[in-house]
Parts: sequence; C-alpha cells; structure tokens
Amino acid sequence: MSESSGDRRNFRGDGSHRSEGHRGGRPTDRRGPRDDRRQGASGQERTGGQGRSSGQWRDRDDRRGDERRDERGGYGRGGERRDDNRGERRGDDRRQSAGRGGDNRGRSGGPHRRGGEGSFGPARGRENLGPQRRDARPDEPDIPEELEAGELDPAVRRDLLSLDKNNANTVARHLVMASRLIEDDPRLALAHARAARQRAGRIAVVRETAGITAYHAGEWAEALSELRAARRMSGGPGFLAVMADCERGLGRPERAIELGRSDEARALTGDEASELRMVVAGARMDLGQFDQAVVTLQTPDLDAKRTGSAAARLFYAYADALVAAGRVEDGLKWFLNSAAADLDGETDAEERVAELTGEGQ
Repeated sequence: MSESSGDRRNFRGDGSHRSEGHRGGRPTDRRGPRDDRRQGASGQERTGGQGRSSGQWRDRDDRRGDERRDERGGYGRGGERRDDNRGERRGDDRRQSAGRGGDNRGRSGGPHRRGGEGSFGPARGRENLGPQRRDARPDEPDIPEELEAGELDPAVRRDLLSLDKNNANTVARHLVMASRLIEDDPRLALAHARAARQRAGRIAVVRETAGITAYHAGEWAEALSELRAARRMSGGPGFLAVMADCERGLGRPERAIELGRSDEARALTGDEASELRMVVAGARMDLGQFDQAVVTLQTPDLDAKRTGSAAARLFYAYADALVAAGRVEDGLKWFLNSAAADLDGETDAEERVAELTGEGQ
C-alpha cells in the first residue's frame, strides 16, 4: 500500500459509520460510542487514524438515508436505545462498576459503532441475498451470485491492486458482505472478514476489516491482534479507542487506561480524542474509580450548547459517571443535555431521565 489506511472507518464511502460503540462513552454494548466513529472518521484523510467502520466498505450509491451509528467502534453508544426485539436496553450492566471483565457488552465508555462506524454500518440484513456462488474455498462463507466487487469503495479497491485480479475480486466481495452483515449478523460478517484476511493478510485495510468486525462480534483478543497488525502496516495512532475498549472486554481496564496515557493518545484530537476519553472513563468505572471517571471527561467539549451524535454520547457518558459517583442531580442534568443533543434518538437518555425522576416506574 502506498498510503496509510487509517481513519477509514466506513468502507462504503458514504461518510456513515459505528466502533464502532457504542451506552455512555463506550464504539454501549461493549463496543460503545465510537463515531467510528464512529471511531471512526469516515471520509477523513487516510492518515492512520481510527479504523473504518463497516459502513464505508461499499460505494456511495448504496448509502442509506440516515447517517446514524462503530466499535458496536466504535466505531450507537453513549447509551443506546432499548432493543425493541429484546425489550431491554443494551448495556444494562453499565452501572455495575468494579471488577467487570470479559464480555461486558453494556458498559459506559466504549467506541461508537455504527450499524449503518463507525459504528460501523452498511446496508442491513441478509434478506434477498440471492443465489450463492460456489467458487469459494471450502472454508469460506458463500457470497451471493449478484454481488459485485464494484460495490466496494474505490479507495479500498485500490488497496487490493497488489493481488491478482480474481483474488482481488473475491476479497472485495467478502469485504462487501462483511459490511452488509456486521450490524445484524456480526458472526457471519466476521467469517467473511476472516476469509478476506486468509486471502490478503498483508493488506492493511483487510486487517482493519478483520479487527473491526471481530470487535463487533465480541472477539476482543482477535480484534486487538488484527488492529495491531493493521497499525504496523499503516502507521499512525488509529484504533486506540477500539483497542482500549477491547482491553476492557478482556477484563484488563488498567491496560485501557495505559493506552489513554500513551504518546499516541496525546496525538489524537477532536472526536477521536473524545472517544478515547470515554473508553478510559469506562475503564475507571470498571475499577470502581467513579470520581476519576468524572474528571477524565471534564473537558471543554462538555458544552451543553452542542448537538449531534458525538455530543450526545459524551454528555451521556459524563452523566453516567456522575450518577455512579453519587452525584445524581448533576447526572440528571447531563442526561437532559444528552437527550437535547441527541437529534437522531441514538441514546436512551430520555429513559434514564425517567428512571432518575421516577417517571419510568
């Protein structure tokens, strides 16, 4: 590859994402608020920034009407809305504090994943996938006959030019399938990403895809390994929020905090820096360090006049930390700010307000 492949969280080229998160700050559902953002930064320069969320793997012609949702990285998080299919909020355990490890998928402080990003999200579902081609290797998932490599974002296709034509075509189609499935069937999306990696493991964007998809599927160790490989290939401080959130998922919040203190972390700016702070705050909460979580999030970005997804998730994470620290009145204020900033209804801030005021009983 002639240029770094970071900061391309969405491979469709439509600017949407998904971290992937992501309740509170965390690519909620372990993957938390990532503006891909989430975490990533779709459409940004390819400078080794936060990885692309699944949403940008396909071309602009397929863009969905909404720009919502990463990390699952992170790249919705910051308090996702209730899952209507299950009748409960993702991330119910967000308020459980110290000692949480393993597959804690609902804590505050994780990268925002777009399903349509960082958090990472494409066209949804597997319906109408059509007849399956049988030219794949035996261990690879099937690809619909009508799916074309041309659906992949041109910038990503250029990264595949070092492969022979037939292999590049198959890799591209697996990436498109990973993009389509990451929201509704992350395990099958991961199978496609793994197939692409087996064919093109020396290409950074393929390793990015494998890492972000593994993150969405809750395979924290695999996600870390793949994202580290992608960073070695492309350079830059990308993926830090997703990687830190994976450390939390592996029950190692201390390592997430260390990543937040690194020189690479200090090089982050804007939403990427904010996403990492939300993950670090979530790690502090995992350790029962609620006051420190509050302090971690106290930056000029806490401006109640801000609106939009990034602001709503940050305000939500801050409110969550305040409540955990026993500052319920202050937390209520920031849940209200989060609800006001949440123009697209990505968070469940209004429900948290109802809980705290007794209106939800």
